[in-house]
Amino acid sequence: MRALVTGCAGFIGSHLVDELLRMGYEVIGIDCFTDYYPKWIKQKNLENAMNHKNFKFLEANILNADVDSLLKGVDYVFHEAAQPGVRKSWGQEFEIYVDNNILATQKLLEVSKNKKIKKFVFASSSSVYGDTELPMKEDSYPKPLSPYGASKLACESLCYLYWRNYSVPVISLRYFTVYGERQRPDMAFHKFIRAMLNDDQIVIYGDGEQTRDFTYVGDVVNATILAAESEVEGEIINIGGGSRITLKEALETIQEVVGKDAKITYEESQKGDMRHTYADISKARKLLGYKPKTRLKEGLEREVEWIKELMK
Repeated sequence: MRALVTGCAGFIGSHLVDELLRMGYEVIGIDCFTDYYPKWIKQKNLENAMNHKNFKFLEANILNADVDSLLKGVDYVFHEAAQPGVRKSWGQEFEIYVDNNILATQKLLEVSKNKKIKKFVFASSSSVYGDTELPMKEDSYPKPLSPYGASKLACESLCYLYWRNYSVPVISLRYFTVYGERQRPDMAFHKFIRAMLNDDQIVIYGDGEQTRDFTYVGDVVNATILAAESEVEGEIINIGGGSRITLKEALETIQEVVGKDAKITYEESQKGDMRHTYADISKARKLLGYKPKTRLKEGLEREVEWIKELMK
């Protein structure tokens, strides 16, 4: 089996590549190394894959790449590439979200409609929901609170359109607050852990009582592969960790794992930040056989060890 993984050097994409290679897939990876965070971190994410005989890498932006050639002989498309970040998606910065999220997705779908692809898995986000009734269900009316969330929702719509009109076998997965090894430096857990290890101040935006459905990256990768290998098409499915805790509670667990007390300051909530997230994963259980396996403390222990190595 041959798979294309976009955003292959990123947080989730690189883990997905490693697992597909372990399973015996041939993997083509594409990544443009956007300057959202240091290139050397992404290169480190790919160290294992770059030494594997079944991995081929292309450094390119999807919008400039020969996608038609890339998709020759490909059975599965895993579209993980995106411009991330809720807080940076406002104002003039939104143009890059249109390019790297909406236009790149449309280009991949347009080429895929003429290929014999078994499944096109799109990595969406809980950011499409906004502040809605909990637990968040796939049939809830989406009301994103940020341009980033709006861009992901637009991509979901494109996926549906290409499935409905051209029978592209798509499935969109709404990931909920993913954490673990290789997490981006701008993400909360990475920032918190690094700050504690350095005895630096931690900034919490809001009162710390906001809740998140934290999902370990290994569970996300497992769900993504289950989606690809399932018979399900044309669906949107939540992928969550199965529980919801406050940011303060998460910090307490991080302090326990790191073995240090956090120095915390509180600032006003940021534009686009959701108050609560909590995934109803009953659809994922039923259609994919998905079940999150990694408890928060266990996943955090792995992330802390990875960050310690990164800081050496």
